[in-house]
Amino acid sequence: MQFGKVERLEGIDFTLPELDPDSFLQLDHSGTSKKPSIQVGCNTWNKQQLKDFYPKGIKDELTYYSTQLNAIEFNASFYRIFPPQQFEKWREKTPEHFKFFPKIFQGISHWKRLKNCVRYVEEYTYAVEHLEHKLGTVFIQLNETFTATEANLNTMADFLTYWPSHIPLAMEVRHTDWHNSPDMASAYYELLESYNVSNIITDTAGRRDLLHMRLTSDSAFIRFVGANDPSDYDRVGQWVDRVETLLNAGLRSLNFFVHQHHETESVHISKHFIQALNKRLGLSLQVPSLQISPQQSLF
Repeated sequence: MQFGKVERLEGIDFTLPELDPDSFLQLDHSGTSKKPSIQVGCNTWNKQQLKDFYPKGIKDELTYYSTQLNAIEFNASFYRIFPPQQFEKWREKTPEHFKFFPKIFQGISHWKRLKNCVRYVEEYTYAVEHLEHKLGTVFIQLNETFTATEANLNTMADFLTYWPSHIPLAMEVRHTDWHNSPDMASAYYELLESYNVSNIITDTAGRRDLLHMRLTSDSAFIRFVGANDPSDYDRVGQWVDRVETLLNAGLRSLNFFVHQHHETESVHISKHFIQALNKRLGLSLQVPSLQISPQQSLF
């Protein structure tokens, strides 16, 4: 993942900002909520990118991946709309607890820029629904040219009126004013709240201006982008602290996906995060096996 990549990490403040107080309004404070759902994964199951993860002789990468991690941020669906039969095959290869989090097709987000794309939405959602109970949250990513304007906010609102309400949705915006212009941020958050759409949190070195702490639903969708540097472990440690706070406040769902500029390290970071969550919170999340230690890898 090249978004937010920098050549030098010196001088970057990796401290997580404080939680926006309005985030707590989205959470269940009754103390009677169900056990929270926690998914942790990478953004690919490709053997060439996740080197030293797969044992020798593994031929079906997805089947093995899904026995080690319980979720995948599925970016391949950005480039094409796969046929329903392909989603059925992927569904059948994975355990019952496994979840797919597909990215919205670029025809919707980038070509049509959310306008006049009902046909694409219908075709895309019909296909991904063949994942059935293994469909997690679909996510949409809008690039920096989708600026924080009243016109684009209205376009978002129109889009959300025909997005199927039974399919969970999360949104990521990359123009800084969506989060840092008070008026636009307030209107944007209110819109997402009204449709129960999750506001994606992206933590990457080169775009600290986009690192917000504003939830718009009771689900947190976090995209952690490491820098293939030992500091990634300290950064993940901060997220363990933050997740503990959110879960104690009533968060119903945590979806945490690890990216790296060189994806080799993604499983190492995922494993570290899972182990830390298990230890801190008394959980029993599956800990992935690795063929080598982090000290033998790019670090």
